[in-house]
Amino acid sequence: MLRPRRTLARTVALTGAAVLVGVLGLAAPAAAHITVHPEQAEAGDYPRLDFRVPSESDTASTVQVELVLPEDALVASVSLARVPGWTSSVEKVPVDPPLEVHGAQVTEAVSRIVWTADNPEVGVQPGEFIDFPVRMGPLPDAEQMVFKSLQTYSDGGVVRWIEVPVPGEDEPATPATVLTLVPAGEGTSAPGAAPATGEDTSATDGDDDTAGGGAALGVGVAGLLAGLGGLLFGGLAFIRARRTEPAGATGATPPASGGSAD
Repeated sequence: MLRPRRTLARTVALTGAAVLVGVLGLAAPAAAHITVHPEQAEAGDYPRLDFRVPSESDTASTVQVELVLPEDALVASVSLARVPGWTSSVEKVPVDPPLEVHGAQVTEAVSRIVWTADNPEVGVQPGEFIDFPVRMGPLPDAEQMVFKSLQTYSDGGVVRWIEVPVPGEDEPATPATVLTLVPAGEGTSAPGAAPATGEDTSATDGDDDTAGGGAALGVGVAGLLAGLGGLLFGGLAFIRARRTEPAGATGATPPASGGSAD
């Protein structure tokens, strides 16, 4: 009877290992890159956009973020929320022909925004992220805005998030950040849309989606762990029961003569 017990024990162990691998795979984060929240906005609007910058390094902190605005989708003005411990600057370039904004001719457009940490201790630490809030507009009449960016680490490393994603193809290794634009009046219900009052909220806004995703992930992991525990306990109980069975309780029909079962 040892062989069935060993087979069952091996099956339980392998199944448990597979479930555990599934749990760990579910909990593992996807490759991080700079993203914008919300991911959609209306042309002509002045939305608040949070550029979320995670740290991918295990040893160094992010100390500078340089966001380059697209030359084919110009924006006349931006305003920045203060991020504690960081200094920001805005660069503009002349444009010809001028941009028309509310009936006025604007001869400059925003070309880039740079955030620099005052010191490495306030930078984006390993395993963390920081949201950099920007209100910009009026957004151009285009299908999308592609923001290329440079992420500089305290050890001197630089990651260039400049590859433009192509719909229908695999995401590139270092994708640029893409904001989808819709015609005016079609994006007012987009998740995470900026407040209509024009007042900036704190730099930690926009974390609800992360919290909700974390809660759902926690529930899923708890369910998988509970199933794994039930499987292991059931297997152990079965093995214990087989050990305590009477020698003749194998389920075979006893001989009619009443002789030995051997």
